Amino acid sequence: MKNTVSIPEIFGSQVFSEDVMRERLPEEVYISLLNTIEAGKEIDAGIADVVAGAMRDWAIELGATHFTHWFQPLTGVTAEKHDAFLTPSAHGKAIMEFSGKELIKGEPDASSFPSGGLRATFEARGYTAWDPASFAFVKDGSLYIPTAFCSYTGEALDNKTPLLRSMDAVNEQGLRIVRLFGDNETAKVSTTVGAEQEYFLIREEDFRARRDLFYCGRTLFGAPAVKGQEMEDHYFGSLPTKVGAYMHELDMELWKLGVSAKTKHNETAPAQHELAPVYNTTNIATDHNLLIMEYMKNLAPKYGMACLLAEKPFAGINGSGKHNNWSLGTNTGKNLLKPGKTPETNKQFLLVLAAVLKAVDDYQDLLRISAATAGNDCRLGGDEAPPSIISVFLGDELDSLVESIVMGTECHKQDKKYMSLGARSVPAIRKDNTDRNRTSPFAFTGNKFEFRMVGSSQNISLANIVLNTAVAKSFSDFADVLEGAEDFDKTLDKLIRDTFSEHKRILFSGNSYSHEWEIEAAERGLSNFKTSPEAYAHFDDEKNISLFEKFGVMSRTEIKSRREIFFESYRKIKNIEARTMLEMTSRDYIPAVGRYIEKLSLSVSSLLSVLPEADVTAQKKHLAELNSLLGKTYETYGALLSLEERAVGIECTEEAAFFYKNEVNPAMGALRAAVDALEVITAREFWPVPTYGDMTFGV
Repeated sequence: MKNTVSIPEIFGSQVFSEDVMRERLPEEVYISLLNTIEAGKEIDAGIADVVAGAMRDWAIELGATHFTHWFQPLTGVTAEKHDAFLTPSAHGKAIMEFSGKELIKGEPDASSFPSGGLRATFEARGYTAWDPASFAFVKDGSLYIPTAFCSYTGEALDNKTPLLRSMDAVNEQGLRIVRLFGDNETAKVSTTVGAEQEYFLIREEDFRARRDLFYCGRTLFGAPAVKGQEMEDHYFGSLPTKVGAYMHELDMELWKLGVSAKTKHNETAPAQHELAPVYNTTNIATDHNLLIMEYMKNLAPKYGMACLLAEKPFAGINGSGKHNNWSLGTNTGKNLLKPGKTPETNKQFLLVLAAVLKAVDDYQDLLRISAATAGNDCRLGGDEAPPSIISVFLGDELDSLVESIVMGTECHKQDKKYMSLGARSVPAIRKDNTDRNRTSPFAFTGNKFEFRMVGSSQNISLANIVLNTAVAKSFSDFADVLEGAEDFDKTLDKLIRDTFSEHKRILFSGNSYSHEWEIEAAERGLSNFKTSPEAYAHFDDEKNISLFEKFGVMSRTEIKSRREIFFESYRKIKNIEARTMLEMTSRDYIPAVGRYIEKLSLSVSSLLSVLPEADVTAQKKHLAELNSLLGKTYETYGALLSLEERAVGIECTEEAAFFYKNEVNPAMGALRAAVDALEVITAREFWPVPTYGDMTFGV
């Protein structure tokens, strides 16, 4: 009989979940820990040893020998240091120990992570602190304990700490809003996220044969393949056998960790795929997305493949994003972004919608910054990626409703229509209220907003920190007005109308790729930071500092340090890319083309000895074109080398980042153009690296 796997049995089997806590902890300890998780109360130090002992025993039963504080430094990925449970005892023996102190606090080196000047090399002490709101889990023989990471002086050196603070802010201010509508049952307002993850799979040997992919995660050279995505035959197509097997094991491993991987399919570009989980509380969704990315990369070599998470691994075809589906709900199960059957009379929904529009409009610069990376600069603005201009798509029904409220006219509600496909065996289907707009950065999709701008390799924390905090600010402003209103209904109607009127400039339903929209957006006063350095410069604008400080999400010092890290990261990435291009050009492309030219020259000489010169014209022309392009390659190589040497000497990180953007990037583009032109006319046997066609159609 064929062995079958029970998904309900394996799901979360390696997670120290609420069910495991209930089973393994004394009742009073379980209740105390649950209060800590649900109400955000401070952990009772008296129960720490009990919880640690239960965690240790449970983890050892699952094969764990070590524990690690798992945290999210400002590198964009995760970090971990593993310590054994083992403690030497008398007579050469050992026991397995894990204390409450070890559970609650760890001490990694804080000077070796990005700190933006908060930590000097000689100031090494930093702390990790247990986050009970994210469940511990067992992976690869270790007990993983999700933690926050801070400096010796208390500043957040991670992505999780400000995220948790932003969740506290939206909870506190959200409760003020629901109380205004008579809801005294809700104890917590939370944001939820479902982060769709796009990625590419190519053969591992192709990945290792190209230093640009190996070092940078994306191709820095490459002529277009003769076939790309123009036939539209890859999207939702049947999964290649190897890819299907990989996806199956990926699901199984993620399910064990409680990651609700739900949907998998081929994406638009060849070799591109997507995994989408069910939504979860934002901090847990963030942890899960980081695990998804880790497992995607680590599992691929088992199947002879490499997973590419870069935003634009291949020029000319779709890049990869991470659609951040964000919503608001209560612990009683109510979705605050659900319009209901009569949204025109659902005043709480309209107020929450107004709060989101106000937040996005007021802090469009921060949202743009939250998706700003060197890699994402290559993706935004085309191939189903949103542009750099932030706008909101609501759809026909809500657009009409907002306009009627602003104008004070009656809203003509659309009829719910059914659509028949004209085949008797196919039942009529109900149409949604509106179509979708795949060019919109921030689109309403029924009961949530989809922030499509976030890049595929990014940690989603910053995007959600911004959303949570900006919406908390809107809620706070609204509650200040409404809590003291003499006529609540009249004040509420006016507040909704005035907010829609003031912020309707952020609404756009058309083609966000069009040049006309760029002109119109400028006329509306919307920001348009086309590159990351342009966006980063505004992170510490006073209005942004005021926002984060008001709710205790980030201090001025923490904001300034992150701004420095943004520029430093951009500088380092571009430096590595430029050096990789120079190395590949000098050690791969120029020698390879030189060998081809040498062979052609010998062939031409041999032909001229037996044929009239007129009969060798084509060969000579081809040889001349190769020589010309090789000369252009030498020229652009020299220009990039000179600029890279200048860039390295710039001490100010912001100045260096802008130098890379303004000077080095164009030089990199020029060198690429010369080499790509050589690729097109060089015999395949001489080309030193796999081509776009080899890689995107190789699996």
